[in-house]
Amino acid sequence: HINTTIMFKSFEPSQISTSTQVKTSVQRAIKSDILAANPKITEEQLDALIPKKPPLVQYKVGPHMMLYCRKVEHEDASPTDEPVFFQHRDGPILPTLRLVHKYPMVQFTSVMVDKGAIPFILGGANVMAPGLTKPDGQSYMPPDGEEQDEQGFDKPGLSKGDGVVIRAEGKEHAIAIGVMTMSSAEVREKNKGIAIELAHFLGDGLFMADEL
Repeated sequence: HINTTIMFKSFEPSQISTSTQVKTSVQRAIKSDILAANPKITEEQLDALIPKKPPLVQYKVGPHMMLYCRKVEHEDASPTDEPVFFQHRDGPILPTLRLVHKYPMVQFTSVMVDKGAIPFILGGANVMAPGLTKPDGQSYMPPDGEEQDEQGFDKPGLSKGDGVVIRAEGKEHAIAIGVMTMSSAEVREKNKGIAIELAHFLGDGLFMADEL
């Protein structure tokens, strides 16, 4: 389990250890991972999010979390680092909410939750399966079966372990970021239990740390 929620709920910039510049080869790998996980993002868009120069700076947060930041120049002060993506161990590379809000045209892989789930998520709770399925059989998740695997079986719209941006009914901006704990097909079938483990949400410590 990820348990990043606890980390970012009380996250303070003082928790981060030394920063290092990301090597060019690593930065390329990060970008290809992001493109693979978010098929609707174009390479041009990603180049705007993560420019080639100056390279990203990575900060270690606690024992298992990496925060990727881009340098921000200021006319009257020294440059600061803006958190743009983060990763827990070898999990998916996830965008920060501030980045998602800043680039509304960029289509990160996302789901929508019903209105009733909003207060729980903003309190740091994981997303339960019923929050992603509508009573009329419609869904707030990408459709399953759009593609088939090598054996010819339907592939779920979202797989277990996929990172998702969490939007909410009636809200313009995304409210959280999380990781699927089951596939979208399983969520629809079971309709109970934790569907998304929350990693980062509106108003948590990471959201408040817009610069390091």
